[in-house]
Amino acid sequence: MSTSLSTSGPASGQPPIADAGPLALCTREPRVPAERLVAEMVPPPRFDSVRFDTYNPDPAQPSQTEAVTVLSGFAAGLGGAHASGAGRRKWFGRKAAAPAAGPRGVYLDGGYGVGKTHLLASLWHATPAEPALKAFGTFVELTNLVGALGFQQTVQTLGGHRLLCIDEFELDDPGDTVLVSSLLSRLVEQGVALAATSNTLPGKLGEGRFAAADFLREIQGLSAHFRPLRIDGQDYRHRGLPEAPAPFSDEQVAKAAYATPGASLDDFPGLLEHLAKVHPSRYGALTDGISAVCLTDVGPVPDQSTALRLVVLADRLYDREVPVLASGVPFDRLFSEEMLNGGYRKKYFRAISRLTALARDAKPLVSQ
Repeated sequence: MSTSLSTSGPASGQPPIADAGPLALCTREPRVPAERLVAEMVPPPRFDSVRFDTYNPDPAQPSQTEAVTVLSGFAAGLGGAHASGAGRRKWFGRKAAAPAAGPRGVYLDGGYGVGKTHLLASLWHATPAEPALKAFGTFVELTNLVGALGFQQTVQTLGGHRLLCIDEFELDDPGDTVLVSSLLSRLVEQGVALAATSNTLPGKLGEGRFAAADFLREIQGLSAHFRPLRIDGQDYRHRGLPEAPAPFSDEQVAKAAYATPGASLDDFPGLLEHLAKVHPSRYGALTDGISAVCLTDVGPVPDQSTALRLVVLADRLYDREVPVLASGVPFDRLFSEEMLNGGYRKKYFRAISRLTALARDAKPLVSQ
């Protein structure tokens, strides 16, 4: 299983500081085979070692402690035989058992930075089943999987699973709403348990977005599959920490890129243009082998389509714990007031939160 990654050379416009220059994301055009999309449906590297007992509930937020208790019990209940047996028994002509009554899933609702992904990954790890019988991916990755395999093959691939975890459940257009609603309904029929995170309750996912009537019509049936579990709290990445760190100069960023093995160096406007040419399903592969992302001339994102692509890249970098060193404006000034007050505001705030955390991680790259 491999990814084809073509490049055309180092970043341009920067003076050579060492014999070997840094990599450039703008020169990468990854091709990701479908089998890699399936194999990578596991918790990302950042969450390899998380467990329920490594989650630190905020004492002031009892819902966080309750979430650990509920999810631990949910995981324990997924042991034993497949819930319906539909994924296997139907092939031998036997009558499949009816799925268990009531919701076949849990839905973790809360703001960004309260540890929802930590809890979702902990649920995946705690579920007593082989990794091949559990799947974990973002909403975008799930829709990309359907695009790569086709609907029926995706149902076949995931239908024998014990658990499907969906992170950042966001419905951005009616087509995806219908697609995922249909997919999850089929998987529930086959006995697959579901768990999802989002910043919005299931019945509220369409608010503030275009075609809200279409969203709500589909979401009403979809939300019935989940037991909502509210998680309150502040963004843990910002508890007691400063706001987005001040950017460095172009010279500092370039010098750090040349001095850091495996770092990339790109002009931010050029990177935004390049992201439009790469499907978001490949953004993870775009960062393969990158130890740090260095960006010059960071500025406000010009439009919503570009902003949403940047959100996906920020998620992939955060999942892989890749520090981001930048010059230009601070990350909390990437998105306009109109964007931050619009229907995708929670995605943008999540991106700011994650990029800010990665910017703090990048500080040691700059020589003092």
